[in-house]
Amino acid sequence: MQNLFLEFVYLVLIILALVMLASKLRLAYPIVLVLGGLALSFLGLFANLTIDPEIVFLIFLPPLLYEAAWQVSWKEFWKWRRVITSFAFPVVILTSCMVAVVSQALIPGFTLALGFLLGGIVSPPDAVSATTIMRQVKVPRALVSIIEGESLLNDASSLIVFRFALAAVLTGQFHFGEAAGSFVLVIVLGTLIGVALGFAFYAVHRWLPTTPSIDIVLTLLAPYCMYYAAEHFHYSGVLAVVSGGLLMSSRRHTMLSYRSRIEGVNVWSVLGFVLNGLVFLLIGLALPAITRQLDGGLGQAIVYGLLISLALIVGRMLCSFGAVAFTRFASRFITVADAHPSWKFPVISGWAGMRGVVSLAAALSIPLLTPAGQPFPYRNLILFITFVVILVTLVLQGLTLPWLIRWVQLEDKYAVIPAARQELLIQKKLALVALRYVDEQPGLPDAPADYLQNLRARLQLDTQVLEQALLDGRPAEGNTMQRFHHLYLALLDQQRALLHEMNHRMEFDEEVIRKYLAILDLEEYKLREKQLQEAAPA
Repeated sequence: MQNLFLEFVYLVLIILALVMLASKLRLAYPIVLVLGGLALSFLGLFANLTIDPEIVFLIFLPPLLYEAAWQVSWKEFWKWRRVITSFAFPVVILTSCMVAVVSQALIPGFTLALGFLLGGIVSPPDAVSATTIMRQVKVPRALVSIIEGESLLNDASSLIVFRFALAAVLTGQFHFGEAAGSFVLVIVLGTLIGVALGFAFYAVHRWLPTTPSIDIVLTLLAPYCMYYAAEHFHYSGVLAVVSGGLLMSSRRHTMLSYRSRIEGVNVWSVLGFVLNGLVFLLIGLALPAITRQLDGGLGQAIVYGLLISLALIVGRMLCSFGAVAFTRFASRFITVADAHPSWKFPVISGWAGMRGVVSLAAALSIPLLTPAGQPFPYRNLILFITFVVILVTLVLQGLTLPWLIRWVQLEDKYAVIPAARQELLIQKKLALVALRYVDEQPGLPDAPADYLQNLRARLQLDTQVLEQALLDGRPAEGNTMQRFHHLYLALLDQQRALLHEMNHRMEFDEEVIRKYLAILDLEEYKLREKQLQEAAPA
């Protein structure tokens, strides 16, 4: 047990090193982690590290799906709901059918049920890889929202296909009518269980005397409770986590205090980073072991993997353009978010269909033995093909996606107001509402008049500067407010140095000093985030 723990410690250290390398090379870190894991496996390191297939879903999927649901904007999700749902269910079904037909035709002895099993594994795209790249090369927010929402629902629908195909392989029976009814039941009741538990956790957060630590622990427990409750009744645990996560995310500002929100974001950011890093590294580490266990020739297995990868890429591109054609047709009868989508949109969204965490987790969860005690048919080949698909899509599409985005030059026609102007308007309206509130106060008995005058003067100055920036049509950088931010950051450094100096004196408690250091950190965090947004590539 101690050796296993130490191996995971070493893995986390390697993940940190590889992510720093990816940052230096300006590459999406999933690509570097997969290639790094593959290199480590050839060196013979971590050869004894294995994952129990039965607990892959329970350990990795619930928190990763919950974090993804927490990050999705419900407003954007609802705005693009038709596009997202068209990709979430029809595209998954079409992709699974395509993979099933191709794999059955290519692989001798490969049944249609095994083909659908493989299709359910490799059909969902990985949002982490795509959005990591898109944050490095600026794209319209609408595209990122669609890919995040699509990936979230794709995970659920593909794993439902995987479940039914796995049952068909294990039992040798499949009845379409019964499966279709069960499919709907699994979706509806899985969603209802997630929503019900989401409301239960919301009530605990909202009305019980929780602390920030308790709130964070509850958010860590929520995805596991939702997943286990749904799976216990044989419904979709994935949809339970997704629906419950979306519900709680939309109510975070009413159920969590400001401290819980700040600390919770930090905890979940670290947890998601470590879990994603472990899974992507394990993809590379596991490939040689699977290769050694192949029953047939390695060359033939590689050909199968490459051809199925090609089928997936072509299929997704066709589905992306098909969704555009369907949207234009449907716009004649119903109101859609965009009645005339550009051809550039499906090019990028189609090429962004990289596979990753969910595909690996599904492949590893295939049981080693059938109920009859026989080895699961073609398990190693399915695992190998899954790894090839992940590698091909991550490396090929991941490395070329930034170039494609720059070449296509997709304009942000969905943004009514440019992002820079939105920020100026928000800042101006915040300053105005604050100034109005101060002016409406007849006099605060506990507030000295000098302080109120100082506050009013600062708000008036902010309003004037922002109004001038809006009139000039200038971006945020280069204006007076930006120069003030640089000065304020230098001022924070001076205050931080003074606090560290005061901490050496015995008359000051370190706990009090740390409190004010944290306040300065929050101030710097706000300004740094603003500067990062303004400096983002166009």
